[in-house]
Amino acid sequence: MSATRYLAANRFGLGRRVGDPDVPALRDAQAGLLRQLEAFDPAPPPIAALPRPEAIAETYILFREQGDAMRREAGGMPTANARATESTPQRETRQALNDLYADAATARFAVAVASPTPFAERLVHFWSNHFAVSTEKQFVSGFAGAHEFGAIRPHVMGRFADLLIAAVRHPAMLLYLDQILSFGTDSAFAIRTRRARSGPGLNENLAREILELHTLGVRSGYTQTDVTAFAGALTGLAVAGLGRGAARRLIPAGSRPGDTVFVAELHQPGEQTILGKRYPDTGAAQAEAVLRDLAVHPATARHIATKLARHFTADDPPQPLVDRLAADFLRSGGDLASLYRTLILSPEPWQDGPAMFKSPWDWFVSMARGLPVPALGERQNVAGLLRQLGQPVWRPESPAGYGDTVATWAGSGGLMQRVELASRIAGGIGDRADARALAPQLLADALTPDLAQAIAGADTPAQGLAMLFASPAFLRR
Repeated sequence: MSATRYLAANRFGLGRRVGDPDVPALRDAQAGLLRQLEAFDPAPPPIAALPRPEAIAETYILFREQGDAMRREAGGMPTANARATESTPQRETRQALNDLYADAATARFAVAVASPTPFAERLVHFWSNHFAVSTEKQFVSGFAGAHEFGAIRPHVMGRFADLLIAAVRHPAMLLYLDQILSFGTDSAFAIRTRRARSGPGLNENLAREILELHTLGVRSGYTQTDVTAFAGALTGLAVAGLGRGAARRLIPAGSRPGDTVFVAELHQPGEQTILGKRYPDTGAAQAEAVLRDLAVHPATARHIATKLARHFTADDPPQPLVDRLAADFLRSGGDLASLYRTLILSPEPWQDGPAMFKSPWDWFVSMARGLPVPALGERQNVAGLLRQLGQPVWRPESPAGYGDTVATWAGSGGLMQRVELASRIAGGIGDRADARALAPQLLADALTPDLAQAIAGADTPAQGLAMLFASPAFLRR
């Protein structure tokens, strides 16, 4: 057992803050983490103030209408450099879309830095990465923050089934994994438009990723037939206002832009058999029934237990911890708060000192939490800084999300970026923060005599700060 105070704040949380209560005893650290589960606020002010999905969708619709108008003026021909010929209103709308993403990323950062429940915030980030969407797609960009804030946060202390359904049905996920392009090949829509139809019809992206990434995991026994049948059950899910073509006219009357809706005419009719179980055609309820069964499947319990154990221990998580978490998941029916309690009270996450390497996000947030003065100016581009560090907010390269192993983040190039940023921030506030006083508060029982001596011997206050934040102890959790 070692570095209990550092692990409580960094492995379980997002870094110590000046003035955080000291927790020299393991039982006190565990009690403090358990209290955070009750105190978590799913909608703190910076997040509650952001635009709702309806406003985000209306901005996209306006941008699309402006683009359509520009093409009509060009006689229906695509322009060689559409952005250069944008009208002022269209340019303003494009900027509004960019602002939606930037403001959401800034709010996420502000909440993480100020949160009195950093363990709960870490869990939000864990699940957001588990149900990853990516702003690589233009339509996803504005909705990515709303996905985490509206689908993940409200369910992070509830049941996994509810979290799964909320994450999958959110517009960001339906847009990212092309669900809005999917319709049953025998649906009323397909039959009525068969001659004019040129699209692929059934799109399996969402079904495949739910099985492979969100629930059962790879090599868990599902087949291509299961994927196709599940994709059929998912047909009909759409996002009001954001589709194109004939399907857009099928959106139920009264739907608000950005609403997730079920369009019966797009749904593949008939019973579906998935993992050997038959699901009658109950419309929108058919897919939900599949999701609820997947959420409590033994393979899902094992998949979630392994990912959670890895996040809180090491690349190769201890098997006893994985077994304990999987058993809890099955026994409780996917009660996430029960799972977290088992994790906190298990011995494995508290052993062996800091081992995992902080991701750029973790490192940047923990640095900001540890400073006695703001690290950034009011107009600082948080999203841009995380992009420079190699982990753009909500922009992983695949639906698998960002990697959660040491090798993902411990490369020399990434380290140089951190050293450069730490030096830059330290240069701006070095005269208002004393690294010699901060080091024992932030590193606690992970501070070594050698590091303390090196910081004390720094030539300047700024150099001392940079040494603290780029030290091996601070880079790990």
